[in-house]
Amino acid sequence: MPLNVSWWESQILMTAHQHISQNEFRRARANTPARVRVCVRLRPGMGTGQGQDAPCVRGVDSHSLEILNWRNEMETMKYKFDAFYGETATQRDVYMESVQPVLRHLLEGQNASILAYGPTGAGKTHTMLGSPEQPGVIPRAVQNVLQMTRDASGDEWKYSVSMSYLEIYQEKVLDLLDPSLRDLPIREDRHHRILVPGLTQREITSFLDFESHFLPASSNRTVASTQLNHRSSRSHAVLLVHVSQTQGWPPYARRAAKLCLIDLAGSEDNRRTGNQGLRLKESGAINTSLFVLSKVVDALNQGLPRVPYRDSKLTRLLQDSLGGSAHSVIIANIAPEKKCYFDTLTSLNFAAKSKQVVNKPFTQETLPDICKEGSWAGVDMQKWGVTILQASKRPCPGSSDAGPEAKRLCPEEEQPSMVEQKPLSSLLPLENLEPAVAERLLHLESLEKQQAGAGSCVFPLLNTPRRERLGLLKLLDETRREVKSLKEKQLEMEAKVLQDKDRPRVPARPQKQAVVLPLQQVQKPGNTQAQDGIIIVKLKKGGRKKKASALDSENEAPPEWEVEVRPDLLARSKGNILALLNTGCVKDLMALHRIGKKKAQLIVAWRHKHGSFEKVEDLGKVDGISAKQAASFLKVNILSTLGTPQ
Repeated sequence: MPLNVSWWESQILMTAHQHISQNEFRRARANTPARVRVCVRLRPGMGTGQGQDAPCVRGVDSHSLEILNWRNEMETMKYKFDAFYGETATQRDVYMESVQPVLRHLLEGQNASILAYGPTGAGKTHTMLGSPEQPGVIPRAVQNVLQMTRDASGDEWKYSVSMSYLEIYQEKVLDLLDPSLRDLPIREDRHHRILVPGLTQREITSFLDFESHFLPASSNRTVASTQLNHRSSRSHAVLLVHVSQTQGWPPYARRAAKLCLIDLAGSEDNRRTGNQGLRLKESGAINTSLFVLSKVVDALNQGLPRVPYRDSKLTRLLQDSLGGSAHSVIIANIAPEKKCYFDTLTSLNFAAKSKQVVNKPFTQETLPDICKEGSWAGVDMQKWGVTILQASKRPCPGSSDAGPEAKRLCPEEEQPSMVEQKPLSSLLPLENLEPAVAERLLHLESLEKQQAGAGSCVFPLLNTPRRERLGLLKLLDETRREVKSLKEKQLEMEAKVLQDKDRPRVPARPQKQAVVLPLQQVQKPGNTQAQDGIIIVKLKKGGRKKKASALDSENEAPPEWEVEVRPDLLARSKGNILALLNTGCVKDLMALHRIGKKKAQLIVAWRHKHGSFEKVEDLGKVDGISAKQAASFLKVNILSTLGTPQ
């Protein structure tokens, strides 16, 4: 009898619970949902300040602003956000108040995301990149992350930082660090993390390393001039900063966090930008992706069962940032002029919807092996918010980094000191279990003791990879259902047999079968020529002959017959069909069986192109009509055309 699945899972979880510290569980429970923070930045006005250049937006306080009501300019509409930065706000103000507080979560192994949104010419790229005199969010954040990792590095944790840089141009993901025309795929691993396979990743140890990679890559980004912006971004740019940390002593945990810095391309009104040709195509791709982004926010706010992340490469890449596992900040950039009124109003409405989105950040840790050859690979502990993955073993400090010696464990680590544990049988009352399950449990304990004495892993169940274990559990579940179904069928059959035994037997009478051919003259089997009839009925040839017995003669099945049409009538019917195929219009052809309007049009078109049909079987040469369909057509129409005059 197979092992009970629920008991098996309970033992795996119970064993995992004994080897993960209580501090880690408390830390995982402390990961609470985090709402997306939204701040609005108003760029300084440009132009004369009169007419269409007059301002239509005004700041109320550090969190609120108001905009003119386009239906009635004597009224205003008020918006409130997490922060509002007016025309006099500096790059440092935006970074210190809205961006820097989020970066501390990277050292806890949690993701963070900073996104700049707004219409073209509203100052998104200036906010994210800035200038040498006024650096923006990206250079300040990278420098801050490098400084935090240097300060936090010590005996307990070791940190490393790397970067990747990409752009989404016309729904293609392009690598900016290693530019090529190859469209990179976007994937999701089994822990629901968004990855870009094949994307270049460069390690950085200082800000000079970052500049040496980032500045040449920024020149690869696609930009062009429009009537609203002489250097308009034609793609969405995404900088990924990966922060990895490794614990310096047991349990040698590993964490990985990701910082996404996104500079979106601005939405464009082609009537104002004057886009044509390639610029118009780029604008269409940008507006489509931003529309899908708005649909994603609406779906998250409404709690819809399907969120359209996959409708766009941009939203697929931002799946972690919106409704995912990141601490997210959206910086909505707006312009104050009246000529940009509707773009500004659209951006404010999107920002107001985005601040209602709630993310669920959590820490993912990698713990080392507790076995000499086994691992914790695939044991998913998401109930407690911690995902346990496979980790490498710690080599001896004295061994070299290369060669077989690097894989050898330290003597004191080869046999991990285990706290004295109660046997598994003491955790579950054996008297309440099925005898086979209790026997299997005792056998498992003896096997564990033998393996522990031999110096191997104490928990053999954990040696099985997660995919194989899930396959075994699925197979076990299917086997149980199949066995249950077979048992039910067996009980039904046994009950039926008992009922049949009680019932008196009555010899069954063979039923007479007849072949009914209405309005047709049936010929005798011995006569192969038809006189006045249309149909010839003959005994079907072929088949194996069985020895006749007394028992078979009573229940003998009637002989099989086959139907044929007289040869002269068959030729006449084919002639009628051929004449109709060569001279009939679409309506006439539709009168035939199994010829619809589409096939009738195909026949007429073929006839105009190739001429008349030589024989009815040529119908199979028509594109869209197979030989099998032509034979079926002839079979069903052979009798219906006998009365048609030639």
